[in-house]
Amino acid sequence: MGWPFVGETIGYLKPYCATSIGEFMEQHISRYGKIYKSNLFGEPTIVSADAGLNRYILQNEGKLFECSYPRSIGGILGKWSMLVLVGDMHRDMRIISLNFLCQARLRTHLLKEVEQHTLLVLNSWKDNSVFSAQDEAKKFTFNLMAKHIMSLEPGKPETELLKKEYVTFMKGVVSPPLNFPGSAYRKALQSRSNILKFIEQKMSERLTKMKKGKENMEEDDLLGWLLKHSNLSTEQILDLILSLLFAGHETSSVAIALAIYFLQGCPEAVQQLREEHLEIARAKKQSGEVELKWEDYKKMNFTQSVVNETLRLGNVVRFLHRKALKDVRYKGYDIPCGWKVLPVIAAVHLDPSLFDHPQHFNPWSPSTNNNFMPFGGGPRLCAGSELAKLEMAWELAEDDQAFVFPFVEFPKGLPIRIHRHTLK
Repeated sequence: MGWPFVGETIGYLKPYCATSIGEFMEQHISRYGKIYKSNLFGEPTIVSADAGLNRYILQNEGKLFECSYPRSIGGILGKWSMLVLVGDMHRDMRIISLNFLCQARLRTHLLKEVEQHTLLVLNSWKDNSVFSAQDEAKKFTFNLMAKHIMSLEPGKPETELLKKEYVTFMKGVVSPPLNFPGSAYRKALQSRSNILKFIEQKMSERLTKMKKGKENMEEDDLLGWLLKHSNLSTEQILDLILSLLFAGHETSSVAIALAIYFLQGCPEAVQQLREEHLEIARAKKQSGEVELKWEDYKKMNFTQSVVNETLRLGNVVRFLHRKALKDVRYKGYDIPCGWKVLPVIAAVHLDPSLFDHPQHFNPWSPSTNNNFMPFGGGPRLCAGSELAKLEMAWELAEDDQAFVFPFVEFPKGLPIRIHRHTLK
């Protein structure tokens, strides 16, 4: 169980290669098996690298287990964040988010916004130049989410100011919860306060416009939707917007960077992607169409395979925080009521008994089986999946490695050199 209070948390969070489960997990699984007990994040914990138990935990959400993130996460994201909410309130918040992100809206709004922001990033790149793919991916997804959530325009001073506060905020989310002057956690709490003030000001401006009937049709965003269609309090709206900005930006930017990282080592996949996209691009050119349509997106079968394999091997979300609501018995194991449970998704995705050569990037293998759970469950349209549609080639300008810190990061920022391709 490790040291008093801290237990084995330091060893568990020690940086390691993102395409592995890390030395800590490897040693514990070899000694104790795929289900073992530990003391993590200050609490007695059951760690599961077992695909069956992980599915069982997720299927029994709200009945035998519930979401239970460390208190420090709730302190930063807010008590109304979807990440920390449980029960009916979580269900209600989820329904609101799903109604806004229904497939009809994805077809008519989000796909167009993704394409526009992609072109904005591409047009800023100079041929044969070197830049950080990780930074560009974060810029792309932040601008996309800021536009989608609050109709903020990329490059504007207020958007850049919010982005700066958000970077400080993110550093605190993954730092030790030490609330003293100068600590990353204290700075993040201050940034959270500044971000919420910014959102609240936008809410106030929007409500004034609504009362005067001067609302702009361009402001068809999440903030406007919440003000019109929900009964949430101001505090609830603030926390929901902050948590969606966090979730939509962080996971997608990491997925984009990982896709670039894996694809540079697999030229056959790059060639097949290019052929798939060129076929669609030529057909659109012949028909005189310019914008990407939902039907074009649905034709990108190999692209989706690349996205799935990126999420399986890279494991953007590596483990989940749950708590046992009652004593649970599973295949001879006793999980005591009140104990934390960590289903480790990465351990299942990298299990050689479940996937062939799991540490190799192979988009031709069927990764979407019952053991594929990149976001803890069902599929979702991720802005990261749009990356592979770009008619470009790239190379790594300098060797880099994906590490977990505990989020996936590239120490050198993933420097890449790009070359433009023209449609023939």
